[in-house]
Order: sequence, then C-alpha cells, then structure tokens
Amino acid sequence: MNSGVLAVVNEVTFEQVVLLAQRLRPVDQARLVVRLAPKVEWLLMKIESVSSSPSRIPLRGLWSDLGTAPSAEDIDQVQQEMWSTFAESEA
Repeated sequence: MNSGVLAVVNEVTFEQVVLLAQRLRPVDQARLVVRLAPKVEWLLMKIESVSSSPSRIPLRGLWSDLGTAPSAEDIDQVQQEMWSTFAESEA
C-alpha cells in the first residue's frame, strides 16, 4: 500500500481532519488553506445568494416617504452659501 494514501473510511469528522492538518508542516498547512479557500468562498457566495435573493428590498423608492428630492438649483444654492461662509471663517 502507498504510504501517501489514507485508508478510505465511511465518514471523516472535522476533528479528525484538524488533527491530521496539525501534523502537517506549516508550509503544507498554508498550502491546504490556499487550496480549500476558493471552494469555501464559492460555497459561501452560493449560500448567500440563495438566502438573500428573496428578501431583498428594492432600492427604488426606498426613501419615497421623505418627499421630493431637492432640485439641482437648490443644491447649487446651498453649496454657494456653504462656500461663502467657509471663506469668511478662514479669515
């Protein structure tokens, strides 16, 4: 039997994997994490997209209860007022 191959068991527990991983050299532990990370990320993104998609709140109309938005002219006027008082406070 090849010494690099583990015997196949019916079920491997998390604790067994952790114990085996702790016996690896640090560089091999890092390689294990690098190899597993993309798979874990993919699974988490898949779970997140499935769980969040039905309960999403549409952004359109989110602030509709606040009334109408200020016009571009209103915004320009307020900016001018703010900058004029800013110059006075610097003097």
